[in-house]
Amino acid sequence: MRLALDTNAYSGMTRADASIIDVLERADSLYLPFIVVAELRAGFSLGTKGSANERELVRFMASPDVTVLHSSDMTLHHYARLYRQLRSQGTPVPTNDLWIAAIVVEHELTLCTRDSYFQRMPQLVVV
Repeated sequence: MRLALDTNAYSGMTRADASIIDVLERADSLYLPFIVVAELRAGFSLGTKGSANERELVRFMASPDVTVLHSSDMTLHHYARLYRQLRSQGTPVPTNDLWIAAIVVEHELTLCTRDSYFQRMPQLVVV
């Protein structure tokens, strides 16, 4: 399974959450959307363990099984389609999570998250 991590899944992994670890162990490869990296670093900047958390993130991203995904022109098209779909359903999601969904759809990944609103998007495979 090609697995993208949402911010809360990465955080669960660092806290050794058994349910997250179980999903990660089944993954063939891991992906971090750029917005997840940004959210993590924003959180680190507010916390008391910012430097240690940053070192751990850099170490994780350096793993050969981890790829950071950046937006492309195709991401923008997926974003627009998802935005229109959610708006017409009357079920918007936070903007950052819409970016995450667009990248996950673009790359045909499974998303590991604790946020149930991602299930409003049938294009996404969510665990």
